[in-house]
Amino acid sequence: MIVVSDTSPINYLVLVEQIDRLYDLYRRVIIPSSVHTELQARETPRAVHVWLSHQPTWLEVVSLAKTPDPRLDYLGAGERDAIALAEELGADRLLIDDRDGRREANRRQLLVIGTLGVLAASAERDLLDLPEVIERLRTTTFRASPRILTALVERYQKGSSSQSKERQKDSDDPR
Repeated sequence: MIVVSDTSPINYLVLVEQIDRLYDLYRRVIIPSSVHTELQARETPRAVHVWLSHQPTWLEVVSLAKTPDPRLDYLGAGERDAIALAEELGADRLLIDDRDGRREANRRQLLVIGTLGVLAASAERDLLDLPEVIERLRTTTFRASPRILTALVERYQKGSSSQSKERQKDSDDPR
């Protein structure tokens, strides 16, 4: 599976200490050079700098083979290059949070998933406690509708309690 990422999902997954979920879900993530540069920017949180200083082998930095479509110039460099690289590589997924970037990627028929999608997919596989991680995400600069975050938390709290009841029921079964 070919997965290309923009800056934001990596940034926030590091901040909520769930960056390894990318490896768990995809085994390899590719970022354009501009995203790598953005992750090293002075204003990037220290935790991201520390993580990047020990860059995992599953994170691959790739330079674009050709100049991005000039119609993408209204986007930031990371979004523009992530979309261009996803198209260039025929990516199966593009990890991106930026609203304009997501819209453009959708117009270009790229399969988009954001930070919340990565967290939800990880919760589906029981790789994390989603309500706890969403609470950590709320302490960052991540922007999402409070209604969306609340609905996501409620979905997984309900799912967790019904799964727990099923597990309890199974453990009560003497067979």
